Amino acid sequence: MDSRLKKFVDKIKDKPLRKKVTEIIENPTIEIEGKVYSGLSLEASPAGMSRHHSYPGGFIEHVVATTEIALNLCNIIERIYYGKVDKDLVISGAILHDIFKPLMYRVKENGSYGATPLAERLDHLTLIVSELVRKGLPLNLIHIVCAHHGGEVGPIWPRTVEALVCHLADATDSRLDGEVLRAARYLSREATGEELYRLTSKEAFEIVHSKVVEGWDGVKKTVEKIKQKRFSTEF
Repeated sequence: MDSRLKKFVDKIKDKPLRKKVTEIIENPTIEIEGKVYSGLSLEASPAGMSRHHSYPGGFIEHVVATTEIALNLCNIIERIYYGKVDKDLVISGAILHDIFKPLMYRVKENGSYGATPLAERLDHLTLIVSELVRKGLPLNLIHIVCAHHGGEVGPIWPRTVEALVCHLADATDSRLDGEVLRAARYLSREATGEELYRLTSKEAFEIVHSKVVEGWDGVKKTVEKIKQKRFSTEF
């Protein structure tokens, strides 16, 4: 298991729940009609094809960020509003909400992402909800995962505090990442006339910061530095 995920899994106090969550993370596959479907590794997978975290490693970054945000929201609820929240369910829901997204993506010959045959029949949310039911996970956890998109684009609105926390955390990180990637692509195009291929979030934040500190010259220098670093890594 990726050490970044294990750090959060180890925080789950309920041992049977922690065991079931661990099993899913360590073997994120699903069997349908006797065929086992697996996808990209969690470490290599993006969290989306274009909108956010659309680069290798984006999946883990999104899950880690979402879980961090969710736990901070839990602390706000407890310390400021004196509310009660089940952190075990929040951690589990945040970690598992997109766990079958790597089954949805394949890497095409040109290096871009495309949908797998499985993704042409089922979406990641349907898959994980059905698998959580099959494995006997708690209903309140299944609800968190089912409601993490919110009722406007998902099948159901969050109906528990834990589900609301995970929905807001997911939406916050997705929008944060999507916006900074969009801004960095724009700055790169304006400064150099070209857009960097598969821009990562770390690179995007660096580009946006360089514009604030050094203006357009800073953007040009940062983009060139990123390109040189990629070239040296490839060769």
